[in-house]
Amino acid sequence: MIPMVDLKAEMNILRKPILKAINEVLESGQYILGSKGEELEKQIASYVNSTFAIGVGNGTDALYLALKALNIGQGDEVITTPFTFFATGEVISQVGAKPVFVDIEEDSYNIDPRKIREKITSKTKAIIVVHLFGRAAKMDEIQEIANEFDLKIIEDACQAIGSEYKGRRVGALGDIGCLSFFPSKNLGAYGDGGMVVTNDRKLYQKLLSLRNHGSRQKYIHTCIGINSRLDEIQAAILLLKLKHLDVFLHNRKEVAKRYTNELANWLKTPAAIESREHTFHQYCIEIDERDELAEHLKAEGISSAVYYPIPLHLQEAFYELDYKEGDFPITEQVATRILALPICPFLTLENQNKIIASIKKFI
Repeated sequence: MIPMVDLKAEMNILRKPILKAINEVLESGQYILGSKGEELEKQIASYVNSTFAIGVGNGTDALYLALKALNIGQGDEVITTPFTFFATGEVISQVGAKPVFVDIEEDSYNIDPRKIREKITSKTKAIIVVHLFGRAAKMDEIQEIANEFDLKIIEDACQAIGSEYKGRRVGALGDIGCLSFFPSKNLGAYGDGGMVVTNDRKLYQKLLSLRNHGSRQKYIHTCIGINSRLDEIQAAILLLKLKHLDVFLHNRKEVAKRYTNELANWLKTPAAIESREHTFHQYCIEIDERDELAEHLKAEGISSAVYYPIPLHLQEAFYELDYKEGDFPITEQVATRILALPICPFLTLENQNKIIASIKKFI
């Protein structure tokens, strides 16, 4: 079976240096909040061009802590997209706020800035912008709206490290950016991991406390926080892999370019991207016979995946928000047609040819 992401191929290439990095941590006896984590925070901050970075347990915690750092809670509203992984909306509810959804753009799958203003009320405090599948959202237009209504911007860049918007890396464009190092991400750990980035020193100081039980000094707690600290083994692995990230992102784009060249006349492919505004965490096509195509590919030994089959506004967990089918027509239509194809820096030409040929055969 051709996998969606070939993590074994990556491990085969990096095995010796990764095992060496893990062994260095084991020999140090320092496993939490150590030198590897501090160095990774510095390098990630430099990579995305932010002033500060804070390692946390995972991408979901990064989003949750971002909301807490901005004092968003009971009675507040946060605008976001219904077409994203559940965590984006989940964390809004976890802090006691209300998720307010806005439909997406048909081509980018990102939140449509033209539809944000109509959802803003006196309770709106922030916008969570998702750079979905690695494609940068329209930050200039969103920032203009945020400035007009005095709203904070949280960037959910969990799928988009290295993506750029007009030459600037996403994550450091809003008030707080959130990254995920889940193993299948473009920069993935060998377990869970995440990072929060910001240019605001006060937010940075608050986030340092929030991730560590509300404490900066042992046994002294200035606020209610959580336990969410990136461990040293994951930090060591990520430091090593970060050195290769730009090459891996280039390879992903080359794979995506070939898919588009071969399939654009057969079905809907991602809109053409000339710069690095898309780093292709996922390469998604659209076709009416999505489920049938997925079964066909499976029968021919090819993986595929649906991101995301049920939009957030139709999830049972959000029924109390009183959204209904038809509220976000573009999101709902895309959810029935979208299919992600295998993509990773190590997808061989032979396997990609097999995938392309299988799709054409089906059509």
